[in-house]
Formats: sequence, C-alpha cells, structure tokens
Amino acid sequence: MNYLKEQTRKQFFGNCGVGLGSLALNQLLGTYSQAKHIPSINPSNPMASRKAPLEAKAKNVIYLFMAGAPSQLELFEHKPKLNELNGKAPPPSLLEGRRFAFLKGNEKLLGSTRKFQRHGQCGMTIGETMPHMSKIVDELTWLRGMTTDVFNHGPAKLFMNTGFQAPGRPSMGSWVTYGLGSESSNLPGFVVLQ
Repeated sequence: MNYLKEQTRKQFFGNCGVGLGSLALNQLLGTYSQAKHIPSINPSNPMASRKAPLEAKAKNVIYLFMAGAPSQLELFEHKPKLNELNGKAPPPSLLEGRRFAFLKGNEKLLGSTRKFQRHGQCGMTIGETMPHMSKIVDELTWLRGMTTDVFNHGPAKLFMNTGFQAPGRPSMGSWVTYGLGSESSNLPGFVVLQ
C-alpha cells in the first residue's frame, strides 16, 4: 500500500506541518521576497520600534485564544447527531484507523445539555449560554471550517497558535507584530496571559 496515495490533500498538508504559521509566512514573504522589503532587525535591540514591511490594512489585531474556555459544543456549535447518540458508544466509523489518548474502549458519547437557536442575518447557531453574543452575531467573524488531528490539549494549543505541534515556532502574535510593525520598544507587540 502506498501511504501517500491513500491520503487526502488535507491530510497530506497537515502531515507536512503546513499550518497557520507557514501560511502566514508564505503570505508575508511569498510575493515580496526581495530583501529590501524586509525591515532589518538590529541584533543588539531586536524590540526597537519599526514600520511594517508592507502597507497594512489593519492597525491592530485582538486575537483571543481562551484555552480552558467552555467547549464550542456548549456555546455555538450545535451537533444534533451528537445529542442523538448521547450516552451511547461511539460508532466504529468515528474511531476506525485513529489513535486517541486515554480511550479504553468503553467510553460513551456526551451530547450538549444546552438549547440552540439561529440568530442574525447570517443564521449562526448560538447556545442559550451566550444571550448577549446572539445580539451581535452579524458583527463577528465566525471561523468554523478548521480541523486538526491534534487531540491532546498541550500540542493542540501549540498547533492553534503556531501551526505546529512542537514548541519553538513563531506564534500568531509574532506574525501580527511582524506584519503590523511595532510602535514602541517599551511595550510588547503582543501579550500572552496564562
């Protein structure tokens, strides 16, 4: 069996480590790869303020990644089929050919206990736990098409913020600081609170 021929394109790129960090680097450097477009970084003062390498459309980015927040299945991702299977063993098709940590073979699925409704012109499904969010649903950007095979929380948090499971890669904050530049060497370009 040829392993590469059995993979989907999504699996192939996921296994190659092409994540958010690589895509951001490609976007930032791909079109403008000449050295003159990249601001030089003074090794003795790497945090010195500098302009963005390209004209930015945004001035600031507020990126909230809340590790430990309630599950999206309780907030905004309604799964009627999961509620149907509540208390039952997972179907074999869900587990076949996959390796899951901490599964012993006697697990039961757990559906949501929340009620969901569609809100706004976009028709986004919001759970009853976020009544105020449902009022501004059309003013927000909802990213619901991202998937990953990373299932443990530690590597998944790294993957979400860097595009890689292993530590040592630049995070989303690094890329945003690179893309927008920094206004002051006395303040950090981004902050991580943990």
